[in-house]
Amino acid sequence: MSKKTILKRVKIKKRIRKVVFGTNDKPRLTVFRSNKEIYAQIIDDTSSKTIVASSSKDKDLKLKTTNKIEVSKIVGDSIAKKALKAGIKNVSFDRNGYLYHGRVKSLADGAREAGLNF
Repeated sequence: MSKKTILKRVKIKKRIRKVVFGTNDKPRLTVFRSNKEIYAQIIDDTSSKTIVASSSKDKDLKLKTTNKIEVSKIVGDSIAKKALKAGIKNVSFDRNGYLYHGRVKSLADGAREAGLNF
């Protein structure tokens, strides 16, 4: 990625973070995607703690596909199951400056289908 692209994403990210804030009742589900992997975390911003996390590098996922969109959906399902086990049903979604399509949308759809509300 070029420096211009990174700066543009950071600018969008700052604009989003002015509005999206994770509390104890409604933590923040944030997404980071690299060229190969995708990561998701549920964060309580009041105590600055990560409650649960999941990524495409997790050993327990046993990925059968290399399609990044399908992997993102599996990661979304995984983070939702971990969140429900931790007693979290409602989250606020932080797309982290990425456009809401492709892998980010797939992760969000997977989390919604598994039972998270946002």
